Amino acid sequence: MAIRLGIFGYGNLGKGIETALNANKDMELKYVFTRRDPNTLSLKNKAAEVISANDVFNYQSQIDILILCGGSATDLPEQTPKLARCFNVIDSFDTHARIPEHFANVDVAARQTRHLALISAGWDPGMFSLMRLYGNAILPQGTDYTFWGKGVSQGHSDAIRRVEGVSDARQYTCPVESALEAVRSGKDPVLTTRQKHTRLCYVVLKEGADKNLVEQQIKNMPNYFADYDTTVNFISQEELERDHMKLPHGGFVIRSGVTGDNNHHVIEYSLKLDSNPEFTASVILAYARAVSRLHCEHVYGCKTVFDIAPSYLSPLSHEEIIKTML
Repeated sequence: MAIRLGIFGYGNLGKGIETALNANKDMELKYVFTRRDPNTLSLKNKAAEVISANDVFNYQSQIDILILCGGSATDLPEQTPKLARCFNVIDSFDTHARIPEHFANVDVAARQTRHLALISAGWDPGMFSLMRLYGNAILPQGTDYTFWGKGVSQGHSDAIRRVEGVSDARQYTCPVESALEAVRSGKDPVLTTRQKHTRLCYVVLKEGADKNLVEQQIKNMPNYFADYDTTVNFISQEELERDHMKLPHGGFVIRSGVTGDNNHHVIEYSLKLDSNPEFTASVILAYARAVSRLHCEHVYGCKTVFDIAPSYLSPLSHEEIIKTML
């Protein structure tokens, strides 16, 4: 029997989930829950229904896993614990500093009603988190490095669009190549925020906006750009739509360490993604499969990618995995 899925939220990630389902034949999309008027949404999957988010609790018996596609800033801290009381859920909560707090809240909620929740699935947190754990376990004497990009940061792009005088914008996070090479060579450099990444901005101005003022507001924005070398390029709306509408991303996790008589080792894991939301969706669906299996084994509470055995992610049998991949 196919795993019955619901999508809660139909932005970039929700659409990515719908697309990624085409490659996961053991799953089926039953419902998309939206805070918008359901009549305004047109799904690619015509067999699925669009339902008001207000009515989600009427569908508990018809969904095996509810995938939460809201934002980490304000949506998921409220939605995940609330929905974990009534559904098995999975989210992509990515505010790293608040993950312990989020985990605790979701764990209490899910255990109360014997549901299973998995938080922070994706590539970082998610796949990159696993690589950091493996690296630390294998090379306990060493240093972690994480580089992001080149890729579009949706949060930073939104921050630019909030600047007065800005009509539209995209922001790319870019690793500093010299820093990346220093790490790869085993030099174990101590790097500041500014030394690891740069910010590359493409901005469409509103008519009559002061270009210099907008540029300074962007470059001096605390928590977003002030700690980085930032380049601001002003372009037309046509150029933005032609060259910068996709959502690529990626990055590198590197563990540099020593063993024995000062023998040096470097572990590197990298991703290059044409579509951040579609790849994130693909990770989430693999973990949704694991959540479904574990719940059938009467596992409850909150879990992370650290808690899931790799074989639970695959649609192949245990015997097939050993035969083809071990």
